[in-house]
Amino acid sequence: MPEYVELAVNVPKVSGVFHYHVPPELEQTLRPGHLVLAPFGKLVVQGVVLRRVDQPEVAETRPIDSLLDDQPVLTAAQIELARQLAHSTLAPLAACVALMLPPGISQAADVLYSLTDTAAPADLPAAQRLVLDTLTRRGPLRTRQLDKALPRRNWRASIRALQGRGLITTQPVIPMPRQKAKLVRTARLLHSPPPELKLGKTAATHARRTALLEVLQRESGPTATEWLYAESGAKLADLRFLEEQGYVELGEAEQLRDPLVGLQTAMDVALRLTPAQDAAWRAVETALSSPDPKPILLHGVTSSGKTEIYLRAVAHALEAGRTALVLVPEIALTPQTVQRFFARFGNQVGLLHSELSDGERYDTWRRVRRGELRVVVGPRSALFAPLENIGLIVLDEEHDDSYYEAQQDVHYHARSAALQLGKISNALVLLGSATPDVGSYTQARSDAWQLLQLPERVQAHGAIGDAIGKAPELPPVEVIDMRRELKAGNRSIFSRALQTELEQVLQRSQQAILFLNRRGSATYVFCRDCGHVMRCPNCETPLAQHGSGELAQELVCHQCGYQRTLPQRCPNCESAQIRHYGTGTESVVKELARLLPSARSLRWDRDSTRTKGAHERILYQFAEHQADVLVGTQMLTKGLDLPKVTLVGVVLADVGLQLPHYRAAERVFQLLTQVAGRAGRSALGGRVIFQTFQPQHYAIQAAAAHDYAGFYETESAYRRQLRYPPFAQLVRMEFRHLDARKAEQEAGALAAELHAQIARQGRGATDVIGPAPSFHARVNKEYRWQLLLRGPQPAELLRGLRLPGWRIEVNPPAPL
Repeated sequence: MPEYVELAVNVPKVSGVFHYHVPPELEQTLRPGHLVLAPFGKLVVQGVVLRRVDQPEVAETRPIDSLLDDQPVLTAAQIELARQLAHSTLAPLAACVALMLPPGISQAADVLYSLTDTAAPADLPAAQRLVLDTLTRRGPLRTRQLDKALPRRNWRASIRALQGRGLITTQPVIPMPRQKAKLVRTARLLHSPPPELKLGKTAATHARRTALLEVLQRESGPTATEWLYAESGAKLADLRFLEEQGYVELGEAEQLRDPLVGLQTAMDVALRLTPAQDAAWRAVETALSSPDPKPILLHGVTSSGKTEIYLRAVAHALEAGRTALVLVPEIALTPQTVQRFFARFGNQVGLLHSELSDGERYDTWRRVRRGELRVVVGPRSALFAPLENIGLIVLDEEHDDSYYEAQQDVHYHARSAALQLGKISNALVLLGSATPDVGSYTQARSDAWQLLQLPERVQAHGAIGDAIGKAPELPPVEVIDMRRELKAGNRSIFSRALQTELEQVLQRSQQAILFLNRRGSATYVFCRDCGHVMRCPNCETPLAQHGSGELAQELVCHQCGYQRTLPQRCPNCESAQIRHYGTGTESVVKELARLLPSARSLRWDRDSTRTKGAHERILYQFAEHQADVLVGTQMLTKGLDLPKVTLVGVVLADVGLQLPHYRAAERVFQLLTQVAGRAGRSALGGRVIFQTFQPQHYAIQAAAAHDYAGFYETESAYRRQLRYPPFAQLVRMEFRHLDARKAEQEAGALAAELHAQIARQGRGATDVIGPAPSFHARVNKEYRWQLLLRGPQPAELLRGLRLPGWRIEVNPPAPL
């Protein structure tokens, strides 16, 4: 009797699973998690085996074609996580499975389009002629190549018409995995030649080959030829000669692409704990020994020693024979975090994030799969490393929105996914933050999670508390009302108090951070005569000015990347009164140079960190005091430990308060509290200045007082009154189309259907909000309309509905 398996196939826009039978030659080897090739319609596609089934859902099944990897590419826990993610995010299961495969392994099926010998008629429509000309000029092309060659054109309709005319043929293709182990040429000494033997016609050749043999004699086995060349001055021809003479054997060996090669850090040991740390650690240690531990929220002020608790928890998991996963919100944080964990656990630590090369990620993934790396550190994508027997999952800075994935087909939050994986693996999920998410704190105050507190700072960099003196306190915060600064005649973006403090920092040879959550030189550019604002033609959002001096002629759209030069005259009224408004990080650097010419500054934002290694380079330069002032955006708030920083200045604390989102105040509070925590992390002490036009706002007042409890009480009361998470759930649905009317019509039609569903099912506690244009109503020429569902489990209304073209997000943290 044949055996059957369930497959998730890698076909775009295909949801669900499919049943196949196993050919006899694979019955003994095929198991869940294997990557295979299988027929799908007229295509041959990749798929991942999810489970064996006793009885297929269809009367006639097709056979698995072949096995692509002898070892499973997914663990049992990953398969279950993919199922739960698909259920909770309403995403296709195959898309959730694809999240867990390293780049270069997962390849979607494709189609190759070729011309036939049939002559094309002269009266072809222009769209069909364009496709034909493209194939004539470039030869056979695949689907992805045609997408790039003919962007934003409906070439598929033209292809179908050309097929009907017999002018084009199609052929299914399946790209093989493009990533594989990197091999290097090696040489091994078999035996040494007699000393008197001449090894070349010239003295130089003989000397080269003799030196090569001497190097090989020092090595115990196969040695990379590149290293041999460097050590001896020899070349490939010399190795070939020695091989022909029978003295050397040439071969190949795998060379691992390890992103941590060359990382030098002294091994450290566990630090002595403060009483608060010790109490927290004893609770964590108890939870790690539990067969079904509750999640723990470790609420500790900035620089309270949360990382030492994480390190001890990882050590405990490893001693118990289990593995550990450590998540950080941003790639920018991984250098410091990896150094701490590498110093404690050495070569057991692996690093995974999107800025590594595909080869580095593939090799790290393979080493994790083989069990060589038992601790994985990285941002949200590291959650999908193929660790077996996970005992601990750490989410540092658990409040951070960077844990939310909004760009791929699966819109998930790493915090929610980590909780799911922890439940599946019976692992402890340890979440840490100085400013916990309101939803997380609500859970921790209930019986669902455990809440641990670290209310005081510890002495940073090895000495704790009274071991050498009093631990540093949280820095005092001064709130500056910028309205009063304007009335006093100060037109600078820096208040008088901030200017004075910056001067004193320079005099003391210390360092400062200036925070502004805006990139560029100006927020928007407008005409003073008619009020016309320079907008992106694709998105209708204001263009931001970038650069300074002559370089300030560039206007950039932060949504789609559109660029243009600053016009000399207004395109609306032809006035020359073109001015810019607002402030970005580039403007802050420019103003700093004007006021304090001797200050050395670095800028740290998305624009300055586009190249590989940029985060590490900027951090190293600032940590080594190669700059006095670090100017940046929200990257500065991410748990950085910079002991020489004694001043933090927030240029405009109001940024983000007016966003149309229920989490706007929470996000501002978190950013201000976190960036304030960068000051005074050593015995040097520190202070913080918030500049604001809304000094009485409760988020700013609470951040200035380091008062999380007060902020939580105010914010949660508002949320409960307005029925927003965590006291209800939200589902956001967005439809995008090049035609504005089509987008609006689709949104209206779905709203009517949902209202009818709510009435039929008696869901009186569920609301439909909208339809309305999205916050970014037009991006990259597409119009966007949205609907919101609010209530208890609103996602259940959508389950089972076919919603082609709709983007669905469950409890999105981004602006609505």
